[in-house]
Amino acid sequence: MPNPTAAILIIGDEILTGRTREGNAHFLAGKLVEQGITCREIRIVPDDNDVIVAAVRELSSRHDHLFTSGGIGPTHDDITADAVAEAMGAALDVREDAREILAAYYAARGVEFTAARLRMARIPEGATLIENPVSGAPGFSCGNVHVMAGVPNIFQAMVEGLLPRLTGGAPLLSRNWQVPRPEATVADELRRIAGEFPDLSLGSYPYIQEGRYGTNLVARGTDPALVEAGWQALKDAFPEGQ
Repeated sequence: MPNPTAAILIIGDEILTGRTREGNAHFLAGKLVEQGITCREIRIVPDDNDVIVAAVRELSSRHDHLFTSGGIGPTHDDITADAVAEAMGAALDVREDAREILAAYYAARGVEFTAARLRMARIPEGATLIENPVSGAPGFSCGNVHVMAGVPNIFQAMVEGLLPRLTGGAPLLSRNWQVPRPEATVADELRRIAGEFPDLSLGSYPYIQEGRYGTNLVARGTDPALVEAGWQALKDAFPEGQ
């Protein structure tokens, strides 16, 4: 059985304008590797309802899981919950369990539970809450769409709570062999080795270190023995590496 597939949808004008450096997709992609879920696509879209709806419909239909980041806060431009509910054909309203979580969070801190904060208790009908141990406001899973905050430490905490609930496959393993040669000089031999290991992903990634060109060769796969064999083939082909 192939591993489940996933897409990541990053939502926010601040990412597209360069105001905020995006790191949530990088974090989640690494976690999905460990979980045995294959990330096939990462997309960034603006705070535009129609664009978000279209992206959610497309990506959720093509993958086993869609993970979103951003746009579930208390302000007028936090429209992800609305867009996901529309995309999935679900009603959206304040839900009592989410409201209770937020009310308790703000009461414990002596903070007023305002109408703006109540917006974060709006959850699509039938969705499952995703715990937010950092700031209280929950995310949610609506069908195969998992909606989480954009603030990195909150997003990461949500991911850690969500992933154990999802069924993955075999973790993706990788071995690296660093060769002190330009990428173009390893291409032919790498192509030959790739032909010998069609069930592995063999990649080359150039770098410059102290003014010298080199190439990281990587063997990836879910079968430990096969990854080891492919890595050994790289070592044998380029014995000057390390």
